[in-house]
Amino acid sequence: MTLKKYTYTKTIQLESGRVLNGLTIAYTTLGKLNATKSNVVWITHALTANANPQEWWSGLVGKSKFFDPEKYFIVCANVIGSCYGTTGPLSVNPDTGNPYHHHFPGVTIRDLVAGLDLLRQHLGIGKIHTLVGGSLGGQQAVEWAIQQPKLIDHLMLIATNAQHSSWGKAFNESQRLAIQSDRTWYSYSDDAGSKGLKAARSIALLSYRNYETYAATQLDSDDRTDQFAASGYQNYQGEKLVNRFNAFSYWHLSKAMDSHNVARGRKSVAHALSLIEAKTLVIAISSDILFPVSESKVLAEGIPNSQLSVINSLYGHDGFLIETDQLQHEFQQFFAHQNKSIHKLKLAI
Repeated sequence: MTLKKYTYTKTIQLESGRVLNGLTIAYTTLGKLNATKSNVVWITHALTANANPQEWWSGLVGKSKFFDPEKYFIVCANVIGSCYGTTGPLSVNPDTGNPYHHHFPGVTIRDLVAGLDLLRQHLGIGKIHTLVGGSLGGQQAVEWAIQQPKLIDHLMLIATNAQHSSWGKAFNESQRLAIQSDRTWYSYSDDAGSKGLKAARSIALLSYRNYETYAATQLDSDDRTDQFAASGYQNYQGEKLVNRFNAFSYWHLSKAMDSHNVARGRKSVAHALSLIEAKTLVIAISSDILFPVSESKVLAEGIPNSQLSVINSLYGHDGFLIETDQLQHEFQQFFAHQNKSIHKLKLAI
């Protein structure tokens, strides 16, 4: 899959009041847009993912998978602030000629959505058949569906919420404190804060998984007194993220997640969700402690023409990436129900 780039040369006004003088958006497409431009599937990615859903959602995206490029025109864009090709903290600030680093402006979920919509317009897409996202991606999807209710026909929100919780913000702040404790964080270099990022990832994993996950997958079967399986796992996952991501992007995107609140400027969460017109499937994960089932219930109860499904998983929040067979089943049931409803409507007419 080839990574494409779109460059927007005008000034971007951010929600904070600050601006970006131009924007590059890295994105991928799979399949072809049909003659009626009615087969667009737009996938919004999570915190440290990229614009290639075949890489991180291989069970659902690809030939003969649920999101099959033989049937759909699939779009996924890397968000503002990330480090996979879209304008972010490692990009060159056109005002100074140097990388932004610590001077990159703070972005919100609404800013991320604004970037996605600029790409949509560039691609000439006037209607999205299905918009789907999990976690941070789900936050973008619900915000986009509120902003442009006529744009999206079907909406799938997985392990996400209408506003980020105090619990989630506390986890994110703890991770940023870990990054801040790395003395290299205060330098102006691309790899600043790498050791702190490793610690931040370790903290994050505790919210992505849960007690039962570690008991089942990191159990020590001998009488060792050190070098425990769970310790090795935390170190491994921390190093893995450091090798593919960046502390600046992690800092800013975790801040963006904290900013998520569909009620801001819209009276209430209930009022904001009531604006959504897309037929909506909300999926929660029974063991998710970061985005618990109760938050999905808020979405399902607030969005007209929506339904809630709860899937079981050992893997907590990470179930939205791992349980692709269960997700596919829920997607199939959802569309079967929609097709049945359309058929009944035609018979009634």
